[in-house]
Amino acid sequence: QVQLVESGGGLVQAGGSLRLSCVGSGITFSINDMGWYRQAPGKQREYVAGITSGGITNYADSVKGRFTISRDNAKNTVYLQMNSLKPSDTAVYYCNTLPAGRRAYWGQGTQVTVSS
Repeated sequence: QVQLVESGGGLVQAGGSLRLSCVGSGITFSINDMGWYRQAPGKQREYVAGITSGGITNYADSVKGRFTISRDNAKNTVYLQMNSLKPSDTAVYYCNTLPAGRRAYWGQGTQVTVSS
């Protein structure tokens, strides 16, 4: 059974930074393309950033230049470094496989709230 556990969210002022972590069990990150997604209140879940098994990264235009995705295969962990945060980044953040996540893998996510 696959379990993905996100952590690192919190309340931060605009312009601040947070680092999210996603630890997986029952899944080998090193052979999977992994991504971060987010869902703001009243909106659909959206793609934020992805990293392939080979380390190639990709970002949504809204976070490009501010967010950095990385992975530590030895720890079966994916990270999302978020800098220059904006109120529009407020959402619950999730990790899952690419390209759109597997239904059974969605976890509880971690709440990020950016105050103006």
